[in-house]
Amino acid sequence: MKPYIKGFHTVLRQERGTVVMYGYTQFPTINLKETGKRIQLLRQQRGLSVRDMQQYFGFEYPQAIYKWQHGECLPTVDNLLALSRLLQVNMEDLLVVDREVPFFGALA
Repeated sequence: MKPYIKGFHTVLRQERGTVVMYGYTQFPTINLKETGKRIQLLRQQRGLSVRDMQQYFGFEYPQAIYKWQHGECLPTVDNLLALSRLLQVNMEDLLVVDREVPFFGALA
């Protein structure tokens, strides 16, 4: 009987007489650093400065823009939508998605 846990590919392995399930998550994760590089590249391709983006978003300071570009954090969903419109790309095209992320532990 094959185990099923929603959201995981599972692997059965026997350790010390006990069957243990290990797995890899199916859920994609966003690569913050590469997404930041993409945001910066698209901004530059559109001829926009950080100051232009700061004014567009109505930010008092540009730190949020720099944090996005350096992969320290992501824009909120509202800001991601606005950013996609400003840079003339789909929201999903702004994000660099990693494939599966290994889960190095027993699931049960």
